[in-house]
Amino acid sequence: MREKQVVVHLPQGLHARPATLFVKTATSFSSEIGLIKGDKSVNAKSIIGVMSLAVANGESVKLTADGSDEEEALVALAAFLGQGAE
Repeated sequence: MREKQVVVHLPQGLHARPATLFVKTATSFSSEIGLIKGDKSVNAKSIIGVMSLAVANGESVKLTADGSDEEEALVALAAFLGQGAE
């Protein structure tokens, strides 16, 4: 299992449209992927779960991935959230 801390650089945070695109990207990988904000952890492949975190621009979240394509998943999702940062 791998983890990556990411600062979100999305102007609207993870609201409806970016959250949908984030979940779509997460579901393209076979690994189990989690998104953690503070002490709350959700399945990154669940739109309800991702939206429930109410992640805002500039907040730090942790991505976790466990599976055969975990490294690729973390790179893609961190790039999505960072939008070129880091």
